[in-house]
Amino acid sequence: MNLTQPELNAWLQHFKGFNWYSEEAEVRIYPSSIYLKDFKDTSLHIGAQNVYFELGGAFTGELSVAQLKSIAASSVLIGHSERRQIFSETDDVITQKLQACAAQEFPFVLCCGESLQTREANAHLSFVLDQLSQNLRGLPDSQVHLMVVAYEPIWAIGSGLSASIEQIAQMHEAIRSQLLAQFGAQGGQIPILYGGSVSPENAEAIFGCPNVDGALVGGASLDPQLFYQLWQALHS
Repeated sequence: MNLTQPELNAWLQHFKGFNWYSEEAEVRIYPSSIYLKDFKDTSLHIGAQNVYFELGGAFTGELSVAQLKSIAASSVLIGHSERRQIFSETDDVITQKLQACAAQEFPFVLCCGESLQTREANAHLSFVLDQLSQNLRGLPDSQVHLMVVAYEPIWAIGSGLSASIEQIAQMHEAIRSQLLAQFGAQGGQIPILYGGSVSPENAEAIFGCPNVDGALVGGASLDPQLFYQLWQALHS
């Protein structure tokens, strides 16, 4: 819930001054839903921050997959930590959202992650893998290509803290192993992103971790210059 329309216009002008082309990686933007149409002429992958699982109807304030598709949105975030924590979205709700996207061939980013309390209790691996297991139950092999997974340690988001390289590597390896176990060879092709206070200072080391395929960037994306530095680190 950032940027007013004038601020977004200035952001876009600044953003367009950088070279975002790459044959090896993709930059995606997930703006507030009211700004999705502002990106239609950018030729970038533009996604929504949220979606509801019903096909349509009297669900005031929600957006359907069909509505997002109709304005050329390319994907959606599902299960972001803020949706889980602040808005009390359960694993059942997140699973229904994922299944609705899959049924309509709409790409999605499934977010998972643990709190500091869970991490300190040494239950972080079982917690995150259980999230994945519940949210991905029933996903057909034919729709695995729609998915990206984003690991976001909740305790590191917006705190200025980042998980250590060892912690990131451990969790991403565990996630990869679970995806391989559930989906076979296809599980090795699912991108896994890291999201947790990624900065120009730590980005290169994070991107160098095995099974880290990119970043889910929050606050740093509000400054196009900072965002571009992360994009450059991904290619270094």
